[in-house]
Amino acid sequence: MAWDARVARLWEAIVHDEPERAMPFFFPLGAYLQVKDVSDPASDWKRRLVAAYRRDIHALHARLGSGAESARLVALEVPEARARWVDPGEEYNKLGYYRVFGSKLHVEVDGATRTFDVKSLISWRGEWYVVHLSAIQ
Repeated sequence: MAWDARVARLWEAIVHDEPERAMPFFFPLGAYLQVKDVSDPASDWKRRLVAAYRRDIHALHARLGSGAESARLVALEVPEARARWVDPGEEYNKLGYYRVFGSKLHVEVDGATRTFDVKSLISWRGEWYVVHLSAIQ
């Protein structure tokens, strides 16, 4: 249920070009503070990751074009078989976590099916969260 609600919020954010709607699906700040081993994790989360997430949502909205309001979410496909454990120290992290690359957001726009990449999800307390919608920066 929580998964479906977060995916729906991401989709609403894309359709309406309102990134704030999708924040419940973004890797939480509290988790990032615990996981990442960078000099100022709160600033990194906000200035780099959240800023990129917002830009990506705006870009996905633009890709929907004039059919945005009638676009329909089909599914978010997560290739869980490709998820892997990331050991502490591997990705500037002090705690390990599961990460999966290559999820796909399947949508229908003006009768045509489109697929948008979701580059990276991280599992926190058994739930997947977006970290990068597009290129990892």
